[in-house]
Amino acid sequence: MIETERLYLVQAQVPVLDAIVQQDWPALSRLLGGVDFADNWYHFPEVFAWMRDYLSESPEDGPWWTYLIVHKQDVRLIGTCGFKGAPSIDGEVEIGYEIADNYQNRGLATETARALTEFAFAQSGVDKVIAQTLAEENASVRVLKKLGFEFVCAKIDIEDGEIWEWERGKVLSPKS
Repeated sequence: MIETERLYLVQAQVPVLDAIVQQDWPALSRLLGGVDFADNWYHFPEVFAWMRDYLSESPEDGPWWTYLIVHKQDVRLIGTCGFKGAPSIDGEVEIGYEIADNYQNRGLATETARALTEFAFAQSGVDKVIAQTLAEENASVRVLKKLGFEFVCAKIDIEDGEIWEWERGKVLSPKS
């Protein structure tokens, strides 16, 4: 689990993913310590079955995939976030995040993306974090700019059309 000031980012292991796939909300609530659920806390239901099946075969990769975002004060599941796989041979990982509509515009996406980025850079072999956004000025772009990500290029995605890619390199402390 990754903890921030207002959030818990809970690694989604196989039992949690199975509860989501089965839409067994009472079981999911129990697994997450009794949380309730914000409306529209996730937007990509198809990913959970694939992730469950993948992690069943490769549980050691768990830290580099899906996390559930729990709002501490409200004890509510408000979104998902995580990485799109383990670091590449070049030391690169990609982050993603989504926050329920009723929890947007409160700095929670920034808090989430910051926590993922800091977690990644704390791991051996990670030198760069990337993210992709729709090709437009939007809330996600503002989050990434706030966190020091720089625009790299525009690309074409088969599902989303034109997207923008952003990156942030690891900031090394000066040598004493």
